[in-house]
Amino acid sequence: MKGRPFVEVFSSALHEDYRFPIIETFAFLYALSTFMFASFVSVSTPGELVAYGLISSLLNLPLLIFIILIFKNLAYGLGSDIEKGIIQTYLSYPIKRRWILSAKLLSALGVAILLLLSVQISALYVLAPDVVAPYIGTVLLTYAANLSFPLLIAGIILLVTLILRRGGLALILGIVLYFALGMIQTLALVVSSGTGSPISLQIASVISPNVVLDRYYQTYSPFGTSELWAPTFTEVLVYLGASYLIVASLFLVAYLYFSRRFGL
Repeated sequence: MKGRPFVEVFSSALHEDYRFPIIETFAFLYALSTFMFASFVSVSTPGELVAYGLISSLLNLPLLIFIILIFKNLAYGLGSDIEKGIIQTYLSYPIKRRWILSAKLLSALGVAILLLLSVQISALYVLAPDVVAPYIGTVLLTYAANLSFPLLIAGIILLVTLILRRGGLALILGIVLYFALGMIQTLALVVSSGTGSPISLQIASVISPNVVLDRYYQTYSPFGTSELWAPTFTEVLVYLGASYLIVASLFLVAYLYFSRRFGL
C-alpha cells in the first residue's frame, strides 16, 4: 500500500506532462533530426572517433528540443501544480515529501531522458549499426557529456520554481540561463586562444563537460590540435564527474527545500 500514493502522483504527473500528442511529436522530431543531421568522418580514422563525430553532428537540435520539453514539464507543469494548489493535495497523501518530488521528476525528467536516448540511439543503430554497436560506450559517454548542461539548467529551474512558486519566472530565468551559459564554450575557446592558456576551457568543462570531451577527440583526431589543451581520458571522466556532482547538488538542495521548507 505504501507504493500506491507514489504511483498515483507519478501517473497524474505523466498524464499532465505528456498529453497526446506530446510524446509522438517529440519522438518524431528526435528521429527526424537524427536522420537529417547525422554526418560521418570521411577519412580513415579510429572507429571511436567516428562514433563521437556522428553523435556530435546531430545533437544540437535534439538538445534544444529536449530543453524545451524540460522547460514545459518543470517551469510550466510543476509551476502550474504549485500555483493551482495541486501540490498541496499531494502533500496530504500518506507518503514522504521526497517521494512526491521523485514521482514528479521521474515524469518530468526521467521519461524525457528515456525518450531522447531510446529514439535517437535506435535511429542511430538503424542508420549506422557498424558504428553504434561496437562503440556504444563512446555513444553513451557523448550523450552523458552533452546532457549535463541541460540537467544543470533543469536543476536551477526546479529550485527557482519551488522557491518562487511561480513557473513563469522560472521559465524566463531558464531561457536566459540556457542561452547565456550556452555561450560559455565559444567564449572559453576565444579567451584560451587569445591568452594561450587552457584555464577558461577547463572552467567551462566543469559546467559543460562536452568541452573537455571535444578537446580530447580533437587531440585524438588526425586533424586535431593539442596546442591549447590535450586532456587525457581520465581528465574527461574527472570533469564529467565534477559536472554531475554540481547537478546532483542542485537537486539535493531542491529535495531538502521541498522536504523541510516548502508549504510551511
